Amino acid sequence: MAKRLFLLTFACALALSASAQVRTRLTDGWQFIRTDMAGPWEVFRPVRPGKPESVPLWTEVSVPHCYNAEDGVDPSVNYYQGAAWYRTTVSVNNPYPDGHTLLEFEGAGQKTDVFVGTDHAGAHVGGYDRWTVDITHWGNGQLPVAIRCDNSRDVEMIPSDMSDFCLYGGLYRPVSLVYMPKDFLADVRIDVSGDTVVVDNRYHLQVELLAPDGKRVFIGDNSRPIVVRRPVRWDVTAPRLYTARVTYGRQTIVKQFGFRSFEFKDHGPFFLNGRRLLLQGTHRHEDHAGVGAAMTDEQIRREMLQIKEMGANFIRLGHYQQSELVLNLCDSLGILVWEEIPWCRGGVGGADYQAQAHRMLTNMIEQHRHHPSVILWGLGNENDWPGDFATVLDSAAVRSLMASLQATAHQLDPRRKTVIRRCDFCADITDVYSPSIWAGWYSRRFTDYREMEEKAMATYPHFLHAEWGADSHAGRHSETGFDIEAGDRNGDWSESYAVRLFDWHLKEQQQMPNLTGSAFWTFKDFCTPLRPDNPIPYVNQKGVCQRDGTPKESYYVVQSYWASKPMLHIYGHSWPVRWGNVGEEKEILVYSNEDVVELFVNGVSAGKRKRDSQDYPAQGFHWNVVLQEGHNSIVARSKTLTDQIDFEYQTRQWGEPSCIRLTLKDNLVEAQIVDAEGCCCLDSRDWIEFSIIGAGRLLQNQGTATGSTRIQAANGRAAISLLDVEGPCVVAAKSPLLPLTMLSIK
Repeated sequence: MAKRLFLLTFACALALSASAQVRTRLTDGWQFIRTDMAGPWEVFRPVRPGKPESVPLWTEVSVPHCYNAEDGVDPSVNYYQGAAWYRTTVSVNNPYPDGHTLLEFEGAGQKTDVFVGTDHAGAHVGGYDRWTVDITHWGNGQLPVAIRCDNSRDVEMIPSDMSDFCLYGGLYRPVSLVYMPKDFLADVRIDVSGDTVVVDNRYHLQVELLAPDGKRVFIGDNSRPIVVRRPVRWDVTAPRLYTARVTYGRQTIVKQFGFRSFEFKDHGPFFLNGRRLLLQGTHRHEDHAGVGAAMTDEQIRREMLQIKEMGANFIRLGHYQQSELVLNLCDSLGILVWEEIPWCRGGVGGADYQAQAHRMLTNMIEQHRHHPSVILWGLGNENDWPGDFATVLDSAAVRSLMASLQATAHQLDPRRKTVIRRCDFCADITDVYSPSIWAGWYSRRFTDYREMEEKAMATYPHFLHAEWGADSHAGRHSETGFDIEAGDRNGDWSESYAVRLFDWHLKEQQQMPNLTGSAFWTFKDFCTPLRPDNPIPYVNQKGVCQRDGTPKESYYVVQSYWASKPMLHIYGHSWPVRWGNVGEEKEILVYSNEDVVELFVNGVSAGKRKRDSQDYPAQGFHWNVVLQEGHNSIVARSKTLTDQIDFEYQTRQWGEPSCIRLTLKDNLVEAQIVDAEGCCCLDSRDWIEFSIIGAGRLLQNQGTATGSTRIQAANGRAAISLLDVEGPCVVAAKSPLLPLTMLSIK
């Protein structure tokens, strides 16, 4: 893992040197205040001794920084939407005579103003595209810089506050100090078609091309298209990247690109480099426990590696342009990309609104067009949603803006396709379309999935299914079984239902030869202001991983179908107590891509099973066994792998919830809802709230199963991590109809 991360870091660092010869990330030395100020004069107002009113409470922070890192999932407040300020001192020493000094922002939310001292230096509207401010005018030396970010609600900008995700505020992507020579280019275009490379013919440039093995394949100028003989293809299984070193005067720009071809057959499958490829995809929000949108490079790398190790070859970056590092990792890992602008719900605003949509589309294409992983430019999402405006949804206005975005996308980049999801009255405008098909969750039964897919494939010439799945509350499981013919249209928020739904969808996808592919929603749980009543408040829980990246059981279902590396996982690692009657058979599921698996129950073989992708569930790896009362040990073995789980089997029937029992183990406080006899109520979904007093603190506002102070029970249990205990403290837990319980910790 460490070696692979190093190689990915090197590749991404090479690509990120694309803008200048001298670049420094401004990570440390920042101060922050989460309130608006009267202006830059107040930001830099000197402190007067003995005058406390002149000393606002600034906090030392590092950048990237998101000022909704925790309050987005705080169950007791609405997340902050308003202005906040950052200030720092930038040491400028430009090495180029008559050169330019720039501040580069990879993304800041959502409106940003930049000041040098009290002078306004620049501004930007839009939280997700890269932009720069030229501060050359202020010369070299120690420059005081103030930045105002504002994520206030504004119906005249995108994305809409009706979107099902937080519109984060802050400098949540890197800020860099960049030195450029006197004459420089902000960027260069690299376009690939067949075996030909066109390097920005708007300027006269010197070009050197290096093959994936480092050998030079071209050196010269860009006066004509460059033909590379027998180029090595970029592919999801072999993501081979070429390097372009482009020289313009004293400036050198380095970018990586690849040779590949793709095609959406009419009413048919998807082809990459001339062969059929089933797109096996997921979605990603820029969101992580404890940091919000301000993910570290290391967190991003680990998440993208998890996605690849799950077996994905495709990702939709929802619902906005994402960081350059994410795109670089998609290139180097072999993950095809649908990237889109944040025109998400809300209808259509005025001229500024529409200009922003065009500007963000233009920036996204210009900044990411060299990435071979990108195949689709997304123009919008759920644009049939009722709008932000007093009038009813104006479908003609939506069509007009969509058509103009379509024209802009093809004018800028005719080699890629455009796409939208869920706006049927615009389905004829874009090249590829994804209707809303949520079989087994928002509509119908999951056994209806193939019928719904085949109807869509016949209806839309180029169909790609984005968004399917189910919410699942990590640690909640069910013994009731599922009548898949009756179906449960909204499940029970258990991992048990989610794995059944995922299993069925993945099984069916293998039997549809004309399917281009799909992307389930979503890889990780994420923050959303629209879901305050979810089992973890303000968290969309459709991820196959929790918000901190911890896999749920459904992650392994996907991996068992998609991954090439051998894997073996018994369902139920987060299920400490199962229940039922004495002598009752219980189903054991094993998710694996191995050919043969043998199951052992308390040391006794329950037999071997052969893998069969159409033997539902678990591709044939399912056993009905009798468990013993009390402790049980389950072991699964393939030719090369072994997995084991241990759990209790409870046959005693519980009564009505009576109280909460608190225990502490390995810095985890667990609350169990029990009846009057002390028997755990394994079907309880009651709300539990944790609190603490004394010399310790709880892990809170993470939006995870052990990092939330208010959470629904999962099988009668809830837990929270205990941090920094430096002396006696008391942890309390309460539920609406149960007495307060306290646990003293010394």
